[in-house]
Amino acid sequence: MKIAFFDTKPYDRIAFEQYAAMYGVTIKYFETKLNEDTADLANGFDGVCVFVNDTVNAAVIDKLYAMGIRVLALRCAGFNHVDMKHAYGKLHVVRVPAYSPYAVAEHTMALLLTSVRRIHKAYLRSRDFNFSLTGLTGFDLHGKTVGVVGTGKIGRVFIDICRGFGMRVLAYDKYPTPDLDNGDTVRYVDMDTLLLESDIISLHCPLTEETYHLLDAAAFEKCKTGVVLLNTSRGALVDAEGLLAAIKSRKVGAACLDVYEEEGDVFFEDNSGHIMEDDTLARLISMPNVLVTSHQAFLTQEALSNIAETTVVNIVEVLSGSPCANELCYRNGDIQDCGKNRHCF
Repeated sequence: MKIAFFDTKPYDRIAFEQYAAMYGVTIKYFETKLNEDTADLANGFDGVCVFVNDTVNAAVIDKLYAMGIRVLALRCAGFNHVDMKHAYGKLHVVRVPAYSPYAVAEHTMALLLTSVRRIHKAYLRSRDFNFSLTGLTGFDLHGKTVGVVGTGKIGRVFIDICRGFGMRVLAYDKYPTPDLDNGDTVRYVDMDTLLLESDIISLHCPLTEETYHLLDAAAFEKCKTGVVLLNTSRGALVDAEGLLAAIKSRKVGAACLDVYEEEGDVFFEDNSGHIMEDDTLARLISMPNVLVTSHQAFLTQEALSNIAETTVVNIVEVLSGSPCANELCYRNGDIQDCGKNRHCF
């Protein structure tokens, strides 16, 4: 089994080489992202493996299919970068639905603590032997209300962390988790209530047509003045221009972003020697109350190992003709987990 691995980074190889050898899979690593111009690199391979910023549109899918490729392995949970409708009947699309919810949830809390306790500013000051405390006043998380949008595995772990800090949780999810609402410290509410009452809002939901720009100018207007926004999920959940305006108007008191809606050509790369052409991102980063990390919430040893093992097993199962529990397909107008039904081919 030969797999073309796109958008390779050094940290990918360590975990993937271990499991590839274990399962008899040969991987060819390409640093370039998959797109219409690079799809030909996959010629002669049995499958391709891609990440969040690779492009898998109709044109790419047709190229892969024409070359005899039948499996597209996503080493991530999200699939908004794949034209799932066009892939139906052509490519088996498999993903990693859960790798380490703790990695993402813990990074989210790390961003929140860094922001509200001004740790990043204190660190920079102390490097210059400036030990003044002026301007470093934060606030207690204990007793604050956090609105958690999305109560899947990551959202629930983040809720547990927040409860450990003594925070009150307001949750919103189109498909609520049974027994999560205890009527006291955790309550399900509608989206408007969450926006109106939350001191902190954290996003942990997938990007779909319904959630695109979930937080836009109108949504920010409903929020408390000084609300803190956390997004470690998908960049386009937040309208970046709307966020920028809300920060300038002081409606948003702080923003902690591990993702950005136009991150594709920026994140995961060293751009320190280049002019930042994305004016919105440049302005956000320049703001003293904005923290930006480069889509690294998943980046722990445990998560990388889980991603590699699940991805390799997914590939082996599909190419050997076995049912794969992590297969997706577009069916009846919706994207569904194929599971063991194999109803997409």
